[in-house]
Amino acid sequence: MAVPADIRAVKRPVNTIVDDSGRDGPKRYAVRERSGAKYVHGGNPQPRNGKVIGHIIDHIYVPLEEKTAPIAPDMLSYGASALVKSVTSDLFHDLLAVYPAGEAYSIMSMATLKVIKPSVTAIWMSTHYNRTFVCMDYPGAALSKNTVCSLLQRIGQDGSRRKMFYQRRLAQVAKDHHIAIDGTLKQDTSKVNDLSDFSYKARVKGCRDVSVLYAYDIELMEPVCAEVFPGNSIDASSYPAFIRDNDIRKGIIVADKGFPPSKIKEELRERPELHFLTPIKRNDSRISENDMLSFEGVLTGIDAHVLYKKRQIKGGRYLYSFKDVRKASIEEADYLARTKASKAFDSKKYEQKHSVSGLIVLESDQDLDPKTAYLCYDDRWLLELVFNRYKNDECLDRTNVQGDFSVLGNEFVNYISTVATCRIIRKARQCGLLEKVSYGDLMDDLSSAWRRTDAPPEPRSDDGYWVHTLKGVFEELEALGLSIPEPKPEPKKRGRKPKNPDAVKPKRPRGRPRKDTNQSVGSL
Repeated sequence: MAVPADIRAVKRPVNTIVDDSGRDGPKRYAVRERSGAKYVHGGNPQPRNGKVIGHIIDHIYVPLEEKTAPIAPDMLSYGASALVKSVTSDLFHDLLAVYPAGEAYSIMSMATLKVIKPSVTAIWMSTHYNRTFVCMDYPGAALSKNTVCSLLQRIGQDGSRRKMFYQRRLAQVAKDHHIAIDGTLKQDTSKVNDLSDFSYKARVKGCRDVSVLYAYDIELMEPVCAEVFPGNSIDASSYPAFIRDNDIRKGIIVADKGFPPSKIKEELRERPELHFLTPIKRNDSRISENDMLSFEGVLTGIDAHVLYKKRQIKGGRYLYSFKDVRKASIEEADYLARTKASKAFDSKKYEQKHSVSGLIVLESDQDLDPKTAYLCYDDRWLLELVFNRYKNDECLDRTNVQGDFSVLGNEFVNYISTVATCRIIRKARQCGLLEKVSYGDLMDDLSSAWRRTDAPPEPRSDDGYWVHTLKGVFEELEALGLSIPEPKPEPKKRGRKPKNPDAVKPKRPRGRPRKDTNQSVGSL
């Protein structure tokens, strides 16, 4: 198609021609450069057209834009990612010791984003990675949807690396530390993996689950290892496998009634530095045989009013019985309220309930002080807080993946996120911030603290590199040690400011001034 004369008349680079594509739009008239000549029959040279170098748009020559590297953002969300990084340096070093550097960067990035942005899915990983300082802390991490799914699959397939990582975490557990073991159920409705199955809560939840067991160091106040089991696997059957798979060899296991020591006889025999402290059922015959309801005294140094008794039994083990008077009254009141509503009071059953209300009897292979045994089990509620935080604040109540290996890999990343969350809570509580704001509000405040990417590595509250950050957020950053406070002026000294000796005027003579000095000029 012939190019109109007014288009050809537009000023453009020499040795070029205008080509009409015939399609409507701003790039209809392309400007091509001459790339040489070709010879046709008879030896006559004809010009050869080359690549497009621009277009004629609205009677103006517009050159093509040169392809440049992607534009790096000049500001990113800083506060929340900096907080996670400040408490996870040892976890990152353990990952580098076990996994290739590229995978360690991706794993740490995913775990950090799950803390910063709960319920984040694989589709949005890359988006939130590129809008936070996570991309600066762990550069080059591959977090596209397909890459994340492939990585989770590889992590789940390589059980030996996961075990090596957990071994490095368990190596930090001291012999006298107490390890609480418990499990939680997570919804998993996948039909393509063998871990998803109906648990004992299926009649209430109406869906399939997977079971996740955690070992929690009570002294460190954080999990030390985790493992996934099928949803229909009860805790007692998973107990020995969990200890063997993670090779837990030292510490005192503080477990619930679902983890009886009879299930880990072989594991205890092979691990002399591993001990247990486990409650027994209230109808256990050993309670009456050893007269554990005849208490010896009251525990001192605790807020509750607790009766106690300690006794060594056959086999060298010890029983510790405790009766919390306040809990006993609550249990009795609840029982009487139920019998009152049903009008089915039974005096014999009431006597049985009355004797064991508020009672807990612990069995151990260790000779412990009764107060120590009670506090060890009482601190076990911290693990329940971890599970609550795990499911609610981190939104990890569902697996959101399908295959068996993907579930295993996903829970490995969730473990790192859970450890980071426990450490953040401990750090924020020590700073007194959780007395003013909730954990969720604190993370939202910190996420609103944006910082320029060309800023120096050591942030200061007055360095001018912050972007629309509020004063209250600065106070939180400073309390957490994430920003150096602005220097405050020296306090003023109390009292009147001393006079300048050079400016002191001569004193007026004592007495009343003479009368003539008070006369005005007009009166003269």
